[in-house]
Amino acid sequence: MMKTSQSRLAAIALAFAAWLPLHASAGLLDDDEARRAILDLRAKVDALSRDMNARIDAKSDKTATLEMLNHQEETMQEIARLRGQLEVLANQIATSQKNQRDLYADLDARIKKLEPRQETIDGQTAEVLPTEKKSYDTAMELFKSGDYKAAANALQDFVRRYPDSAYAANAQYWLGNAYYAQRDYKNAIAAQEAVVSNYGTSSKAPDAMLNIASNYIELKDKKNAKKVLQQLVSKFPDTAAAATAKDRLAALK
Repeated sequence: MMKTSQSRLAAIALAFAAWLPLHASAGLLDDDEARRAILDLRAKVDALSRDMNARIDAKSDKTATLEMLNHQEETMQEIARLRGQLEVLANQIATSQKNQRDLYADLDARIKKLEPRQETIDGQTAEVLPTEKKSYDTAMELFKSGDYKAAANALQDFVRRYPDSAYAANAQYWLGNAYYAQRDYKNAIAAQEAVVSNYGTSSKAPDAMLNIASNYIELKDKKNAKKVLQQLVSKFPDTAAAATAKDRLAALK
């Protein structure tokens, strides 16, 4: 398009150049006024030519500028698209990090549920797994509710699963009491004897021996009852159970 405009300008210029001499001849070349008119027309043609060239150059510059603006707009659109992608990725990363933190928190909570805890049992501090404490507490709730048969089963299961637990001596002791409550005196004696033999250093051992004697008395076996009470006084002389044993020995004479 620019070349076409330049061609037209050249044609116009040539037309003027061809016309001017003829016109000048027709108007008497020796006339100063005619010569000034010719020079003036030529000046106007030159000015017109310069103006056309300037316009063509300006148009060319505007075209280039327009192309640059279009390119810049495309670039900005691409930048906006990339920013959108970055925002999506940032949100995905943030969501992933939150999910990961939640997962770690949940895992930590689960691990803590499995970790041993400090518990005070009969005045002694010991580490106990949450599962064994829950099992022991469940069994004792059954005992306290008066469901001695279910309590005996639960306590027996506890001792089998957690023989080294800090609750084991207590569980064995209350197992004997659960049998006694059901008037199952023979199993009650066996359960209390297990407390003495397996957990002899436990604070429940003296009371277990006192309960053994009580079971023998229920079985009308005063001989074995006296024997156990005498052993209790000898083995644990400074306990409350020993003091009670002395009173019972006196009553059995």
